[in-house]
Amino acid sequence: MYVIAIGWIYVTLLMAATEENLTAGVLTFALYGVGPLALFLWLFGTPQRRRKRLAREVVDDVVGQDDGADARRDQ
Repeated sequence: MYVIAIGWIYVTLLMAATEENLTAGVLTFALYGVGPLALFLWLFGTPQRRRKRLAREVVDDVVGQDDGADARRDQ
């Protein structure tokens, strides 16, 4: 997935470099490059974020359980 992102940034950077003035170059890079790429990475990163959240919830459930040990705050 990151190879696609790097390639897209490279292409849009070259597109922005060919613009006639600086403002057009910056807007080309922002609107054709950074904006769609951020949306792409956010959408395709959703399954990984979901897996991490579920793994974190499982760990929190295991850590929060009482293991029956005798050690308490007063000991």
